[in-house]
Amino acid sequence: MLLVAAAIALLGLLVWMGRRPAQGRSLGRLLSGLSSVLLAAAAVYIALRGEWIVSLVCVGLAMWMGRNTAVDRPESVDMSRPKLTDREARDILGVGEDAGRLEITAAYRRLMTRAHPDHGGSTGLAAQLNAARDRLLKPPPR
Repeated sequence: MLLVAAAIALLGLLVWMGRRPAQGRSLGRLLSGLSSVLLAAAAVYIALRGEWIVSLVCVGLAMWMGRNTAVDRPESVDMSRPKLTDREARDILGVGEDAGRLEITAAYRRLMTRAHPDHGGSTGLAAQLNAARDRLLKPPPR
């Protein structure tokens, strides 16, 4: 019963800390994560003693606190950046001013085989290569 009272007090503290400005939230997340681990361990101990209902309550609290430990992330990340110029796109792909469609495509494929995230490359570099290819191969405006 003492453990349940301590868990309720800790839960109240974490809810209070969650309502504070963003500067105190990192400490709140740390405390929430630590208390989640402690509650999960307490749930195992209580279950071994045969008190299943109290153990299930501790598991539920541990799961709720663990979920609240996650860092807030935006729903969608805007990967937009300023538009590339033709010169920047040619520099990225390593082609000259007089490069045609076939040469641009060949340079893109050659570089993408090394820069693709599935082959150990980075998503940022792959995005730059895609933007450069799209810039150079787009049809001219009418």
